[in-house]
Amino acid sequence: MRKLIREADPAIVEERKWAKANNPGGVPVWSHDGIVCTGETYKAVVKLTFAKGAALPDPGKLFNASLDGNTRRAIDIHEEEVVNAADFKALVRAAVALNTLGEKSKARLVK
Repeated sequence: MRKLIREADPAIVEERKWAKANNPGGVPVWSHDGIVCTGETYKAVVKLTFAKGAALPDPGKLFNASLDGNTRRAIDIHEEEVVNAADFKALVRAAVALNTLGEKSKARLVK
């Protein structure tokens, strides 16, 4: 998934944030003019949470978690599951585009 994120936006920055005793390495966070998405590993899934996912188009129907909130959306990926690369990269590009819009444009999107 990291490779697909970098392919979608070569200018994206990956950092580790929010280190804790039970997760000393922190959470991978991909940003471009703001957070695009975060990645977390759990026993049964890898979860990629898009910070502004509720405002993004998802024609590939990749979002399958955190669907009730007004802001975030997530993709839970189970072992052996294949994610459509083109749809995923389009989602990353849309998130970057939303982050790079000026504040007035963002306000128009919300209305």
